[in-house]
Amino acid sequence: MLKLFHAWGSCSLASAIALEEAGAAYELVVMDTRAGDQRKPEYLAVNPKGRVPALVTEHGILTETPAILAFVAQRFPAANLAPRDDPYAFAQAQAFNSYLCSTVHVAHAHKHRGYRWTDDAAAQAAMTAAVPKNEIACFQLIEDEMLAGPFVLGEAFSICDAYLFTLTGWLEGDGVDRRQFPKVSALYDRVGARPAVRKVLAQEAV
Repeated sequence: MLKLFHAWGSCSLASAIALEEAGAAYELVVMDTRAGDQRKPEYLAVNPKGRVPALVTEHGILTETPAILAFVAQRFPAANLAPRDDPYAFAQAQAFNSYLCSTVHVAHAHKHRGYRWTDDAAAQAAMTAAVPKNEIACFQLIEDEMLAGPFVLGEAFSICDAYLFTLTGWLEGDGVDRRQFPKVSALYDRVGARPAVRKVLAQEAV
């Protein structure tokens, strides 16, 4: 059985949603990153990066959200979570998820994790202050240029929607009103109403 190391409020939610949408048999191991679970020796033995997600598979351990999402889409082809048979379309999905990982997530990370880039307290404060502006720029680009239809890739739900849903969910806490992006906001509501997504989110309250 697959085992996903996950923390509520983190990007690992996208991987949990993908596994649920795929109908996969998996164990969800919930980490308390505020308490430092990700830095404990037993978890560092799983993922030396000390971050979530990490997915234990029959072949080995995968880390990084785009890689895990691509694995789930290919491991469970019947779920149709990505355009696997079209190399260019699959690369487009990877490009979108890479943008979320390398740019949108980093814009959010400046809120609390400026220490990753500088020890200067004033510089860290400036990074935090710039988060709303930077996120608005990212999501405006997504709104204007990156959505092919009601879902990211067009008519069908994909791994890209699980990832965008996760990062869109951070906007309110970062002082950004998602409703200024009508297409993104509608997609967020559409994905949030899916039974698999509701099932995953319901576990947070348990």
